Amino acid sequence: MSAATPGASTSRTSPPIPRAGRPTLRPTLRPTLGPTLRVVPRNALAGLAEDWAGLYARSSAATPFQSYSWLCSWWRAYGTPGRLRVFLAYRGGRLVAAAPLRLEYRLGCRVLTPVGGGQSDFTDIMVDDAEGEAGLRELRAGLLAQPGWDVIDLPEARPGAAILRLAGLWGGRAWTLPASTCLQLPGRPIEQVMAGLNSRRARRLRTAMRKLDAMDLSVDVVEPDRVEHSVRELLRLHVLQWESRGINVQHTEPRFMDHLTRATRSLVVEDRAVLKEFRVRGRLRACDLTVVGKDFVGGYLYGADPELRAEADVLTMLLRDNLETAHRLAKPVLSLLRGDEPHKAKFGCEAVVNQRVMLGRGVRSAAYAASAGTRAAGRELLKRRCPRLVERFAAWR
Repeated sequence: MSAATPGASTSRTSPPIPRAGRPTLRPTLRPTLGPTLRVVPRNALAGLAEDWAGLYARSSAATPFQSYSWLCSWWRAYGTPGRLRVFLAYRGGRLVAAAPLRLEYRLGCRVLTPVGGGQSDFTDIMVDDAEGEAGLRELRAGLLAQPGWDVIDLPEARPGAAILRLAGLWGGRAWTLPASTCLQLPGRPIEQVMAGLNSRRARRLRTAMRKLDAMDLSVDVVEPDRVEHSVRELLRLHVLQWESRGINVQHTEPRFMDHLTRATRSLVVEDRAVLKEFRVRGRLRACDLTVVGKDFVGGYLYGADPELRAEADVLTMLLRDNLETAHRLAKPVLSLLRGDEPHKAKFGCEAVVNQRVMLGRGVRSAAYAASAGTRAAGRELLKRRCPRLVERFAAWR
């Protein structure tokens, strides 16, 4: 086991916490037998690229938000020096598990939260599929052996996430709470998707598509050398589409542009993202960024000229293209990622709920989880009583 610096309650009595010595920052050799524990200084993060890529390939639950390119780019833009806590498990010289975390202080607790933060729609750890429960148990032992934290808090675990399996094996203080809702469609051409809709919805979509087909619309895939310019245009259009409305202010920050440009360029090269430009009569009117996971294509962020919205159904335009991408890449699911806004209901999407996973030790963690549960209950009450306000905040994506 190696550490690198770079809720419904299932609480039970916490197991004894293994003693651990003071971590060392000296480079250590990888083990040849069994898991081992080491601490690597922050500047060694770049040296993990090859091992991380190998583990990503062997971890079926991993998403692009756990990729090395995404995490490193995010840390460069948002990381706080001295707060990186990346736990790595090696067996026989091969990386078999990783937990990319960072240290925060919340409610009097030392909390380990995921690298990637609120910009990641899915948060998780990674475990080599060949390791099974053994790898999870060893990662658990290594995490518990490390001093300096009270709670591990991953806010957006998708169904099947490795962190959910770890929670089931935690054997101590573990809690889950419902988190964001993600809408999804089967990864088939839109004509096949419409076959499952009622006649009224299908008729409206066909009308919208005929209108799109009558426009002089062209769609171009952006190559890596044009990503920087295209991301800049995407964010410019994104700001325009939210003008006079409540935009997510993070999307207007220079560091978000820096992160998105850097990460997208790498993900495009790795075939883990597709960036497209939509033009009408030769004029750029929309840009769309989708991430490509192992079993899904996900619509991450788009920007559309408000004038285009007056001419066409932009969401139908994007979904039709995204469904074609999912079908072409043989991905079974198109996920709209976080957000269950009512205007998406016309497509007959399936709702899938992420889970917030909290793993703790000691009495402080129980108080932290209880506070999280209280806040979640308050949000649900607000959602029932002020649905329009909640919808506005949810639509910030």
